[in-house]
Amino acid sequence: MNETRDSHASSERSESAGRPEAGQPAASADRPGAEPSDATHFGYQTVAESQKAARVAEVFHSVAARYDLMNDLMSGGLHRLWKTFTVGQAALRPGMRVLDIAGGTGDLARAFARRVGDTGEVWLTDINASMLAVGRDRLVDDGCLQPVVQCDAESLPFPSGYFDRVTVAFGLRNMTHKERALAEMQRVLKPGGRLLVLEFSKVHKPLQRAYDVYSFSVLPWLGKRVAGDEASYRYLAESIRMHPDQETLKSMMESAGLCRVRYYNLTGGVVALHEGLKP
Repeated sequence: MNETRDSHASSERSESAGRPEAGQPAASADRPGAEPSDATHFGYQTVAESQKAARVAEVFHSVAARYDLMNDLMSGGLHRLWKTFTVGQAALRPGMRVLDIAGGTGDLARAFARRVGDTGEVWLTDINASMLAVGRDRLVDDGCLQPVVQCDAESLPFPSGYFDRVTVAFGLRNMTHKERALAEMQRVLKPGGRLLVLEFSKVHKPLQRAYDVYSFSVLPWLGKRVAGDEASYRYLAESIRMHPDQETLKSMMESAGLCRVRYYNLTGGVVALHEGLKP
C-alpha cells in the first residue's frame, strides 16, 4: 500500500495544470502582482491572514454532514487504508494519552480509543464546531466516552509535555500558520512522544497529469452532485497544491524541534504520513 521514503529521499514538486503558473496563487486584488505583508493562501486565492480561518470554517460547516461519504467517493475508500496505516504506525499501548487535532468526524479518535483502553485518554479536537459535533456524536454512538474540545491548533489549551502521541490528519494544510501549529504540537508532547501528520502531498511525476484532471474536474463535479457544493471541493484541490511537499514539511517539523523525522508516501505520493520524535 505504501512506498517508504527515508530522510534523504528527494521529492518531486507537482506541476498543476489549468491554473495560473501551475499552482501559483492569484495576485492580491489591492496590490496587483504582489501580496500584502499579512497575506496567506486560501486555495489559489491570496487573502488576509485574518480572513483565512473564517473562509476555511465556511468550507467545513458546508461539508460536515456529508464529509465521510464524500471521502469514500473521492478516494475510492482509500482514506480508510491511509488512516489504518497511521493507527498502526502510532503504536499505541494501554494507558497512553493521545491528542487528535483537526479530528473532524472522529475516525482516528475512535480507533485510538480502542487501543489505549479505559486507562488511556484520547482528546478529539477541531476548530470547527460542525465537524466536531459529528465526531462527538459518533464517539458516543461507538461507546467511546472521550473528551472533545473545540480549539485552535495554533494555540492548544493543554499543558506542555502531556501527550504520548499527537496526530493531525488532513488538517494541517488548512492552518494559517503551519509553523506555529507544529510548534504547539511539539510543545504538548512528552519527551519521547511522537507527532504523526497524515496529509495530502505531492504525487509522483508520472501521475501528475491524471491527478490534475481528477482534482480539478472530477472532484468539483462530485461536490456539486453529491454535496451540492462545488466551490468547497475546488478549494480542496487547490489547498492540496499549495501545501508544502514531503521534504519541505519534513524540514518544518525539524525546525519545530522534532527529531528523527521521516515520511511514508502512500498511493504514489497522493498522501504522505510524516512522523517525528520529541527529544
